[in-house]
Amino acid sequence: MTDTSTYTLLDGKALSAILKKEIGLEVAAMVKQGLRAPHLAAILVGEDGASMTYVGSKVKTCDELGFESTLITLKPETTEAELLEEIEAVNNNDSIDGLIVQLPLPKHISVEKITTAIHPRKDVDGFNPVNVGRMVQNLPAYLPATPFGILQMLESHQVPTEGKHCVVIGRSNIVGMPMSVLMARNGYPGNCTVTLCHSRTANLKEEVKRADIVIAALGKPGFVKGDMIKPGAVVIDVGITRVEDATRKAGFRLAGDVDFESVAPLCSYITPVPGGVGPMTIIGLLQNTLKAARHEIYS
Repeated sequence: MTDTSTYTLLDGKALSAILKKEIGLEVAAMVKQGLRAPHLAAILVGEDGASMTYVGSKVKTCDELGFESTLITLKPETTEAELLEEIEAVNNNDSIDGLIVQLPLPKHISVEKITTAIHPRKDVDGFNPVNVGRMVQNLPAYLPATPFGILQMLESHQVPTEGKHCVVIGRSNIVGMPMSVLMARNGYPGNCTVTLCHSRTANLKEEVKRADIVIAALGKPGFVKGDMIKPGAVVIDVGITRVEDATRKAGFRLAGDVDFESVAPLCSYITPVPGGVGPMTIIGLLQNTLKAARHEIYS
């Protein structure tokens, strides 16, 4: 077993702090040139506590970095048609560069209809089928924020990816599916041979153990154990779940999909939870919004 001192922590919190400064300077330069600051709009349907926290954090970060932000809050009983009207109003508002609709949505609203309704040029979450298609074809696109953040973590530490075997656990449209596409693309980070695993994968443990790079995004705390990891592997933990913990003042702790204690000693690189992938997600979102304000993807 590799000594615990040999792994490198992929510190998303530290990297995000550096990138926030860079983004803030770019926004300040735009304003100094007489240009409008990037403007991000967020729509929140309902009163889900976690969603309210996430959106509040995004709005706060926008304010810190000089972005304009608009938060549209809608009642839980808001109909799908009413939400579509709000989206269309933002689509037609030339003063707004990017739009996100916070997930999850109430069960009576179709996620597919909503993500398709957001205009591709304002789809800074990268969920619209147009941006997904452009991503698959390796064309300029708004990348989904979490995969975008992971790519930057790998790049910042110059983690080798070419020719590596990457196993992605979880096939969601938000993380797993786009992550598998991006790691296989012709570029850096990329050029991996990718296996996309999910709940129907046979011999999952064996598949993961073959991986040079493991990206866990399935939402099951502590699922990935040390006996599933090849020595020297890179492990990216996307999961973050509240787990009851009576020893904590809040009554819970945040846990990732990876059992850090048993996995870390085997790794060359690993992300912590919290402080790993999470802080980088909002960076990806703001970078996409900055691109939208500059018309870098769509003229």
